[in-house]
Amino acid sequence: MTSLYDELRIAVHSVWHRRWLALAIAWGVCLIGWLIVALIPSTYESSARIMVRPQTVLDEKVGITAGERRKAIEQLQQSLSSSANLERVVKGTDLGRTVVSEGELAGAIAKLRQDIAVKADMANENVFSITAQHNSPGMARDIVQKLIDIAEEENISGDRAETAKTMKFLDAQLEARQKQLQEAEAKRVAFETQNMGMLPGNGTGSISAQMAAARAEMSQLDSQLIQARSALAALNGQLAGTPRTLSMAGGGGSSPVAAANAELAGMKARGYTDSHPDVIAIRNQISILRSQGGGGGGAGGMPNPAYSSLQSMLAERQASVTALSARKAALQAQISDFTAKQISEPGLSAEYSRISRDYEVLKAQYDKLLTDREAIRLRGQVETETGTVQFQVVDEPGVPSAPAKPNRPLLLAMVLFAGIGAGAGIAFALGHLQTSFPTAAKLEKASGLPVVGSISQMLTSAQRIERKRKLRQFAGGSAALVGVFAVLLVVEFIQRGMAA
Repeated sequence: MTSLYDELRIAVHSVWHRRWLALAIAWGVCLIGWLIVALIPSTYESSARIMVRPQTVLDEKVGITAGERRKAIEQLQQSLSSSANLERVVKGTDLGRTVVSEGELAGAIAKLRQDIAVKADMANENVFSITAQHNSPGMARDIVQKLIDIAEEENISGDRAETAKTMKFLDAQLEARQKQLQEAEAKRVAFETQNMGMLPGNGTGSISAQMAAARAEMSQLDSQLIQARSALAALNGQLAGTPRTLSMAGGGGSSPVAAANAELAGMKARGYTDSHPDVIAIRNQISILRSQGGGGGGAGGMPNPAYSSLQSMLAERQASVTALSARKAALQAQISDFTAKQISEPGLSAEYSRISRDYEVLKAQYDKLLTDREAIRLRGQVETETGTVQFQVVDEPGVPSAPAKPNRPLLLAMVLFAGIGAGAGIAFALGHLQTSFPTAAKLEKASGLPVVGSISQMLTSAQRIERKRKLRQFAGGSAALVGVFAVLLVVEFIQRGMAA
């Protein structure tokens, strides 16, 4: 602790021994520093806080969500710093007095963009602040006020102008889409009329579908025709074995011819053809019996009702077979026609699909545009009559009484302390560069020899008077330095009052 105390005494003695040099350096540093501080222009800052409260009564009914309201607020904040609005600020305030050319106007807009700030409040998303900086406090206030006026105008007329512009665009698009839709519809109707019966979805189906249906019907018709012919053959057999008349006298049996005809009918029923040997033999036998007169059945008789009934049924079966055969021939002709038309069907179907697809796309676009136009029209009416947001100035902009920067009192004090520190530091450094020893302990430590004692300086009366005079001069110089600092502070506060 004693060593530290000694070091401090040595340092103070070293500085005090060169106090005039330290004072001169302090004066030089302070004068230069204060001059630099005086040349820094003052910048005044004015600000205002604005609350933008969204409407909530009708917004959700017409599809205006909370996200869209926040987006509208953000757009309002961003529009304030646009070049068009900044140009209005320059021309609407005293900033435009010195602007003559377009280049000067562009420079003023660029400078103003750096001097203003539009920031959202972190605590409340519906509140944002407008801040402007300028060398004149009144001008800073005027800039903020002009920005507030522009924001109010944007809130009143911006949405209406945007809605009108959007409605005009949608009307033009709807008119163009309507013409295209009419042309596509006329083209589709003409194509359907020209290719009636060959296109899918017209009630009869495509060619492929119609051909498949015809082939299915042909398969059923073949089965029905086989059944009808079999029934007809069986009926012929029954008719051949049935006598035309019934004998009036008793004991008469069936004739040999009738028996032979019955046997022939049975063969046909079993599927024998006319070229079968058994069929040929029975036919020859029937011919021989008829030539010999073996077909007689008795002395006399009456018509057989069963024979007449079988003849009627035979006529019906023959008519059914004929009808089925005619239908089969018609189906075969129709299938042949479908086969010829099927060659051109893929191209027709592809063309029809393309025309229908174009029509559906145009119709969907037209319906969507129509729905959007009605929704925007309703929203525009709500925004026009009620306003999207309520614009309220929470804190009015005022004329600042003190510059935002620089903080001259602080800078002046820092320059004063820097000057004193520079003078003391240089004096202390010079003391260490010289080879003198301020104390006996320093001399003993440096030489390695014991120091017996030290002799104090003896001053005469004249020397004491001279030392006191120099001390008063040093105190005056130091007080003058502090006095200049005090005067500069007073001047600064006077200038602030005059600016306010």
